[in-house]
Amino acid sequence: MPEFSDEAEVTRMAKRDTRVELLARRRSLPAATRASAAGRVQAELVTLVRRLRPHRMTAYVPVGSEPGGADLPEVLRAALPADAELLLPVLLADLDLDWAAYTGPDALIAAGRGIREPVGARLGVTAVAHAELVVVPALAVDRHGRRLGRGGGSYDRALARVPDAALTVVPLHDGELVEALPAEPHDRRVRAVVTPADGVRTLDGGPGAAHGVAPHTSAGRTRGE
Repeated sequence: MPEFSDEAEVTRMAKRDTRVELLARRRSLPAATRASAAGRVQAELVTLVRRLRPHRMTAYVPVGSEPGGADLPEVLRAALPADAELLLPVLLADLDLDWAAYTGPDALIAAGRGIREPVGARLGVTAVAHAELVVVPALAVDRHGRRLGRGGGSYDRALARVPDAALTVVPLHDGELVEALPAEPHDRRVRAVVTPADGVRTLDGGPGAAHGVAPHTSAGRTRGE
């Protein structure tokens, strides 16, 4: 047991140090670079949404230097079929995630940890289990789908409820898809990332073609086409 505890502590420290480095890198990005990256990420996700046509998907409101831009929910909602719904997370006191429908930018309120949340009826923590497309925040993802979040564990709990048939995708800045990340047993993997330069890329072991997204492509479009 002591050896296991020592190993776990080393992993936690490695995660902490990696977070600090990644956050500093994001904060150093010029405003013009962030804006350009947001536009490209949005365009790739819109193409993916129009291809998959999910009846329910989840996303979030990017804040600060997070890729995707603060208007990402509005852009995604406009791309969905008319009868589809977009859910956004609501952070609970125990750091789990409830969900509520996004109905427009005027129906968002400031919440804890700098995030913005929808004001509508809460649908429960299991609402994500019925989503077909799940857009997940992260500071980085490795090529095996391991993601590094901000350390609260909220999305690991939410991802545990996501069905195998759903596509989980993380918007990233260029350079944030890395070879390997420190990971713990409770960490949940994602299946794809979207970056400004390379678009949507399915990861090792991801179900790519099952979701209509070819591996290592730009929203299902082979690079070079």
